[in-house]
Amino acid sequence: MVLVVVDAENVRRSIWPNLSREELVRRTRDWAAGEGHDLLVVFDGQPPDDAPDLVGASSADDEIVELARGFDRPWWLVTSDRGLRERVGDAPERIIGGGSFVRTI
Repeated sequence: MVLVVVDAENVRRSIWPNLSREELVRRTRDWAAGEGHDLLVVFDGQPPDDAPDLVGASSADDEIVELARGFDRPWWLVTSDRGLRERVGDAPERIIGGGSFVRTI
């Protein structure tokens, strides 16, 4: 089982038309449950609802970098943000582009 960390605002805007925040959460949760992965969806600002798998921060990128320092298990990052990819370096086991992920879910 892998922890999948989703850069929500980046991912939901990876395709046109953009996914709503709620649609991204629903589809991502369904996918993670089907694959047997744990999930953490990180939003800029407040998440759409209060749940343990949703995190809100003034900067999702900063929050992801900070959280990643404490991960003691394999994790994947879902983002198309080149700057965030550079900041986390080789810490994630896998990095998945936002558009590719949205087409999968």
